[in-house]
Amino acid sequence: MANEEHSKGGVYSVPGKEFTRDTTYIDDRITADGSSGWKVEAGRYRLVAARACPWANRTLIVRRLLGLEDAISVGLPGPTHDPDSWTFDLDPGGVDPVLQIPRIKDAYLKRFPDYSKGITVPAIVDVPSGEVVTNDFAQITLDFSSEWREFHRDGAPDLYPEDLRDEMDDVMQRIYTEVNNGVYRCGFAGSQESYDAAYDRLWTALDWLEERLTDRRYLMGEQITEADVRLFTTLARFDPVYHGHFKTNRNKLAEMPALWGYARDLYQTPGFGDTTDFEQIKAHYYVVHTDINPSGIIPKGPNLDAWLTEHGRESLGGRPFGDGTPPPPVREDEQPPSWVR
Repeated sequence: MANEEHSKGGVYSVPGKEFTRDTTYIDDRITADGSSGWKVEAGRYRLVAARACPWANRTLIVRRLLGLEDAISVGLPGPTHDPDSWTFDLDPGGVDPVLQIPRIKDAYLKRFPDYSKGITVPAIVDVPSGEVVTNDFAQITLDFSSEWREFHRDGAPDLYPEDLRDEMDDVMQRIYTEVNNGVYRCGFAGSQESYDAAYDRLWTALDWLEERLTDRRYLMGEQITEADVRLFTTLARFDPVYHGHFKTNRNKLAEMPALWGYARDLYQTPGFGDTTDFEQIKAHYYVVHTDINPSGIIPKGPNLDAWLTEHGRESLGGRPFGDGTPPPPVREDEQPPSWVR
């Protein structure tokens, strides 16, 4: 968060105020024709994406579904961070092996020495210069689908179908404002009034999604799209984190038949579960947010084996990858350390 009032380490809620996300991002784009100033080139860019972060988790899923592993390398910060940057504490010597920096902030400052906005992941870094290119998470994944087509794997799915885009954009916007950001609006509320309003908004949207997913396998019908990626990363964190830590506790995800079946269906689909690390997710939220969990104690539960139980969603039909095929097994060096499988 770039807001000055959120600049103190571990402090994410402001007494008396509702949570407002700073959405000021570096909106540069990497394009196939290079007209943006950044041209698509295999091996030139490095995606920095912490597994703990839901916004970054999206990019890991899309990169894998489209088969961009050879074209775009990945750097993986650890689940916790200091007050102003994600750090590469999981790498030998605490330094990213490609960028040769200990924290992603260094790539921001390399390009913008006076950078004062949020140091966020995901971020894409230009390897030759060491400069950050963009941290506009919503656009990054859309550009993976459109601008990086030359490097898609054979059988890559169409995650942003042209004929569905108008409806998809509306669905994704509602998911973003009411669900993806809605859980944060609950968790970082600075007053009872703002929490109550955020809670009601969130559950109105989750009830809408429960109804929508009762008779269709995926958000847009018969195949996985970008919309499903965007919803999944919030659902994966719901029972382990948001239900208790963010007080979104009307129901557990596991108590909502359609959403729980849908989430397990996706988790068991290549590209979703094999990019998800529940232990890193829990470590991030319960350790970093010291204002709402001052003890820093990480819960042992819930039982994550339930993600592997039968979901029965096949009865709704559909083909997960449309006319495409599943991605190959996740690379050994990119497997989440505590992947539930």
